[in-house]
Amino acid sequence: MNYPIWELWTIGGGTLIALIAILHVYVAHLAVGGGLFLWLTDWKGYRDKNPKIHDYVRKHIWFFLLLTMVFGGMTGVGIWFIIGLVSPDATSALIHSFVFGWAIEWVFFLGEIIALLIYAYKFDQLGRSARLQVAFFYFLFAWLSLFIINGILTFMLTPGQWLITGAFWDGFFNPTFFTSLFFRSFMAFMLAGLFGYVTAVFIKDKEFKQTMMRYCSKWLLYPFIGLVLSAVAYYFSIPSLLRERAFMVNPQTPFFVSVFVISSVLIFAIGLYFSLKTRARLQKGLVFVLVIIGLAWMGGFEFTREIARKPYVLNDIMYSNAIKKDQVEQLNQQGFLAQAKWSQIESIDDENRMAAGKELFRMQCLSCHTVKGIRNDIVTRTTTFTEFGMVSQLTGLGKIQSYMPPFVGTDREKEALAHYIMAGLHPPGDSEEAEPVVAEPAVASPDSFVPENDYILLAWNDLGMHCISDCDEYFVILPPANTLQAQLFKRGAVPEFVTEGVELTYQVEEGFENPSEHVPFWDYVDKTFGMSLEKNIGLSGNGLQGMFEFDDETMSYNATAIPVVPYRDGGGFIPYPIFRIQAKDRSSGEILATTQVVAPNSTEMGCRHCHAGEWRVDNQTGVSELTAVNILQVHDRISGTTLLKDARAGNPRLCQECHADPAVNQEGNPELLNFSAAMHGWHANYMPMNDEQACQMCHPADPGGGTRCFRGIHAQIGVTCVECHGTLQEHASSLLNAEQEKPGAGRLLAHLSSERVAIHEIKPRKPWQNQPDCLNCHTGFQMPEGNYTGFNQWVEDPADLYRNRTGYAGVRCIACHGSTHAIYPAINPMDMQRDNLQPLQYTGAIYPVGASQTCEACHKQAMEFPVHHENMDREPRIQF
Repeated sequence: MNYPIWELWTIGGGTLIALIAILHVYVAHLAVGGGLFLWLTDWKGYRDKNPKIHDYVRKHIWFFLLLTMVFGGMTGVGIWFIIGLVSPDATSALIHSFVFGWAIEWVFFLGEIIALLIYAYKFDQLGRSARLQVAFFYFLFAWLSLFIINGILTFMLTPGQWLITGAFWDGFFNPTFFTSLFFRSFMAFMLAGLFGYVTAVFIKDKEFKQTMMRYCSKWLLYPFIGLVLSAVAYYFSIPSLLRERAFMVNPQTPFFVSVFVISSVLIFAIGLYFSLKTRARLQKGLVFVLVIIGLAWMGGFEFTREIARKPYVLNDIMYSNAIKKDQVEQLNQQGFLAQAKWSQIESIDDENRMAAGKELFRMQCLSCHTVKGIRNDIVTRTTTFTEFGMVSQLTGLGKIQSYMPPFVGTDREKEALAHYIMAGLHPPGDSEEAEPVVAEPAVASPDSFVPENDYILLAWNDLGMHCISDCDEYFVILPPANTLQAQLFKRGAVPEFVTEGVELTYQVEEGFENPSEHVPFWDYVDKTFGMSLEKNIGLSGNGLQGMFEFDDETMSYNATAIPVVPYRDGGGFIPYPIFRIQAKDRSSGEILATTQVVAPNSTEMGCRHCHAGEWRVDNQTGVSELTAVNILQVHDRISGTTLLKDARAGNPRLCQECHADPAVNQEGNPELLNFSAAMHGWHANYMPMNDEQACQMCHPADPGGGTRCFRGIHAQIGVTCVECHGTLQEHASSLLNAEQEKPGAGRLLAHLSSERVAIHEIKPRKPWQNQPDCLNCHTGFQMPEGNYTGFNQWVEDPADLYRNRTGYAGVRCIACHGSTHAIYPAINPMDMQRDNLQPLQYTGAIYPVGASQTCEACHKQAMEFPVHHENMDREPRIQF
């Protein structure tokens, strides 16, 4: 923030640093190990009284001097030059923190230069003792340079106690200092042998050449054991959280770790091969191949080490874009641009929004990303994003995917950056949303009912909305499976619950009889669940017409998993098809009662808001192919799965095969989060809003959408999802708190928050089984008072849930009050009274059956007191 930005749009500053640094580090390690090689090899010549060895050392010195001192010195200067341009803030911080360390290293480096020059130019004039002493001092100075540099480099990864004390020695002797020092020393010794081959392979005396090749092989093979042991120690000396982020979360790490491991094996194998007698021509070719492999070896290690620090350039101190960790809170409140020293824009308005986004991109993104460049191209990586999806991605930066820095700044700045990336860096697309094709169903009217009828039939859908994924050629979340329930009563002063001797049947309204004709998306469901959409048979064997079965446990007649879909034959999105329910005497066949009930179901899942693609059907619903493909690509990239490949091979997967979900009776993988916890926990970290709008982005509850599933009385009086379920982050936390023992739960919880309760104090709950209780707000069945909420007060026994609860005399609460999210009076977006057909049929009003002293519907007479619960006989508080 305090220095100008060097704009490298195509190649990237990190790439330039890598090109210079890897070459320099390769040669610098040779300078250390090669010093020991020169000393011990010269000593070997004296010990063996072999002048050929001295002659070899004499020639090797000049190759070594030119490579390490000249080329190494130039690339060393190059590193200082390039890091000063690309990352001046971090460079300045390191200089100021370790100024005396750098000074000491320069003294050692000067000692290296002097010792090597004396050794090279006075090789023949020096006596044995003096020459070996000079060689030893060169090695000592070189290794001490490594000692100092190692302390500073490991500080960048593991600053340790320095974060608390700020003391030089706490930063220098940090948690990875010694393990890194041993690891680098063994690397240096191996490189000495590797580059020893380069000069040994040109020895003309075949027998002596083979001797020296085998000698160099020992330098490769013997230190390899120490390299492996120190590598393991180095790995485990890295703090566990940092190790997890570097080696398990960051998707870039595995490639470079593989490069390092494979090249290590190749170096060992070729060294072993050279220890045997080989042909001269093959030796020369392999030596130069080995030099290239050695460069890849060093590159694999250095890239891994650099990536391990992400999202920091100085771990826990400064992010890779030069923003200090302790500045983030202030910058989020005051605005990044207003505090950035080299920004031309301080505040954002409609006119400078694009320019402000570019400024933010330069300062927060360009340090790692390029624009259509050779590495980390931002354009390629954001091709499938929508602008809202980009805002969501920026919201989630640095949270679950902790290898990237968080976005720093205000919400307005975040939106400006997202706008610049999607509108400024991508070619303009069609910004006009196609108008939805609005179907116009026939207006529903209630069945007739006369006071003389002896029976009353109450029916409902158990959930108030059943969501369906219609991209089943790629994946399945929820198949078509609508459950209808009913209770039949014989009317009288004391109504009788009819549980036997009758048949209850259901029949979908005309125009919804052939779901298999709409879109071919149930092939997988067909195979996995035994559905037959051609015959309109669903998961439980029920079709679009059939029989109810009585269930003693729920005290109702149930028709489960009916395969109805929201698509009318011949076209049209109708999420509220009507079923006609009929009860008849089993013996005589006499029709006892009929009614109508909505079977709400919708494919309006809002994945496209972030994952690109258009709506699949009628410009208002359904998951398109592009959206489904993008979802699987993201899942495969983050979780290491092959879901897209499997789907394209004809094997799409049910999400709940891995993630348990009682909604579809799937136990999943017990080591993984259940479906609801994983889905809500992940997206809560990314969603830029946290109120009911967050719910509406995914669920079919958007007030401007085609479904508008939240349509009951609570929606009409302004109660939102948040009052019952909590904000998205609270809702996710309640699910994750029940999964704490599983890997991943802690990572998803770490960045969630609540304004009304600590996250760890949110009561854990299981999806579909522990939900808010109506009586949390309606204490004693009265009107809610004060700052009421149903959040964090879960029903423990699923039998006590509103959708399952049985009141006085076995009457289900839902039978009189209507389905969840569609409690009477409900306003249906298809036609206003579609959800209110039964209260209209039995009471002539749209309020719950029995309200406003309409007890005659069941009792055939007025009742003197509220039988089923207190306060039921009063006039409704809200009149429609």
